[in-house]
Amino acid sequence: MEISVFQWYDVYMSYNPKKKEYNQRYVKENIKRIPLDIQKSYYDEILKPAADASGMPVNTFIKEAIKAFVARDSE
Repeated sequence: MEISVFQWYDVYMSYNPKKKEYNQRYVKENIKRIPLDIQKSYYDEILKPAADASGMPVNTFIKEAIKAFVARDSE
């Protein structure tokens, strides 16, 4: 018998309040959000095409650019 994706999700990924609580606590203790405001034209014309060309999502592209800058600057 074949099960649908939705049935699989219900069985294996069911809502678990403890898991949600753990995830919220983890994010609160380990993740720092950094808001970033840029002009839409810069995003559309420069940032998004550069990220696409590198094969990365924009978020990952920005993180990698920061890592490269810090590594270069600390040499």
